[in-house]
Amino acid sequence: MALRMWASSTANALKLSSASRPHLFPPFSFSRCLSTVLDGLKYADSHEWVKHDGPVATIGITDHAQDHLGEVVYVELPEPGGTVTKKTGFGAVESVKATSDINSPISGEIVEVNKKLTETPGLVNSSPYEDGWMIKVKPSDPSELDSLMGPKEYTKFCEEEDASH
Repeated sequence: MALRMWASSTANALKLSSASRPHLFPPFSFSRCLSTVLDGLKYADSHEWVKHDGPVATIGITDHAQDHLGEVVYVELPEPGGTVTKKTGFGAVESVKATSDINSPISGEIVEVNKKLTETPGLVNSSPYEDGWMIKVKPSDPSELDSLMGPKEYTKFCEEEDASH
C-alpha cells in the first residue's frame, strides 16, 4: 500500500497520468512482492532455494535475497567433497551493503561448486536461479525437502516479512 501511495504521489509530482496518456504509460500496478519466485523450487525461510533433480539438489539464494543485498561483489563457497547441514552456514555473500551467511536448506555431500561466482559474483544478482546457483548437493535425507516452502508459501512469507519492516 505504501509503495502504491508513493508511486501515485510521484506520478502526480511528475505530472504523469496513465489515464491522460494511455498510449505512453500503462496503468500503474505494483505487486507487494516484486521478486521472482519460480515454480518447481523449494524455499527456505532464510531465503535459499533448492531444485531437486534426481540424485542431486542445486542450491542458491533467492531473487528476494539478492534484491535486499544489493550488488554482490564477492561470494565465499566451500570445496566439493565437504558436507552441509540443514540450517547451517556453508558460505557467505558480500555486497556493497552487507555480508550475509548462506545457510543450507538441506543436509548432504557437496558434489559441485559454481566456480563462475569467483570471477563473476554479480551472477547472483543477474541470474539467481540459473547462472548464479551456488552448490550442488547429494541429499543425505531427501525428506528434509518436505519441510521447505513451495512458491506460493514463499511469496506470502516474503510479503509478510517485507510488511513487518
